[in-house]
Amino acid sequence: MIATRPGLPQAQDWVRWGLVAVPMFAAMPRANTLSWILIGITLALSLPLLWIFKAGGSRFLPVVSITVIATAGTLWAIVPNSWASVTMFSTTFFVVLWQPKLPILLAIGIDLAAITFWASYHHAWDGALPTYTIVAVIVLLGLNRRARLARLEQTELALARAQTATEEHARAAALAERTRIARELHDVLAHSLAGLSLNLQGARLMLVRDGASPDAVAQIERAQKLASDGLAEARKAVAALREDAVPVERTIADLLAAYRLDSGARADLTIEGEPRELAPAVGTALVRAVQEALANTRKHAAQAEVDVTLDYGSGSVALTIADRQGRRPLDAPAAGYGLRGMSERVALLDGRFESGPGEDGWRIHLTVPA
Repeated sequence: MIATRPGLPQAQDWVRWGLVAVPMFAAMPRANTLSWILIGITLALSLPLLWIFKAGGSRFLPVVSITVIATAGTLWAIVPNSWASVTMFSTTFFVVLWQPKLPILLAIGIDLAAITFWASYHHAWDGALPTYTIVAVIVLLGLNRRARLARLEQTELALARAQTATEEHARAAALAERTRIARELHDVLAHSLAGLSLNLQGARLMLVRDGASPDAVAQIERAQKLASDGLAEARKAVAALREDAVPVERTIADLLAAYRLDSGARADLTIEGEPRELAPAVGTALVRAVQEALANTRKHAAQAEVDVTLDYGSGSVALTIADRQGRRPLDAPAAGYGLRGMSERVALLDGRFESGPGEDGWRIHLTVPA
């Protein structure tokens, strides 16, 4: 829990350094050989101590801090009336404020040992009790400051979490509103365009039946194409507005709706099992299979009825596409790139693909793990 502040030391950093270094300079006039060694060690560690605090704390900080407390305590014990106790107590305060439990216990133990040694060495036990009290006060002040900083940190974290929760709530509300708008667009605009396209298809057939002019039929066909294109664009806009993948069954239903509008023939989708979200590769394979099958039906059996079955099984999904030509195809068409691409796509998914003539039309069946 050590603050990291980039750049040069701030004012409080120099104050902390001064509490360590200045008492050492004050002790120099009365220093002996051992005192000079202790002063030199403490001053040598004072600047690293400052920069270690600046760097956000390192694994050397407890060692350096405890060493400073030990050298300052020893100096204070052997040099009477020196300010070395300021170094010892101030460093103890910062250890209690920033360091884990073990360095704190070591710092307190060294302080108590230094006071005991000082009282014994100078026969000043009457001053030992107030000095012990100073240590207790310093420790309590450090713990109180530490708890306050922890509370401030927890408050900041709580505020950050609350801000994040508010943003997530706003985002969820926006997505819910967009989904509602998308649903209404789909229900109103897309359904209206689908109905318009069906009516135009009926009008075109009636005009052809009644022998209307080619220009009138062409106008109806253009209007029908515009309605069909508008339906496709509306569905794309709804998908973009929802910001999620359109379910496979809905995409297939849209393809069959477009086939009905183009051919005027029946095209139904039957869903078996419980629909679930599919992997993108699986969904793409199913949709491409329906697209290719409908393209082949338009090419080889125009206006044939189409039945599509989507079966959600346990661990797999099966798709069956059958057009109803009313008779068994006489000759199986050569496998083109469409059927070959379907087969390869299914094989990549470790699935099974079958294609061939049925009793009254062409049938495609595939199963993929899902």
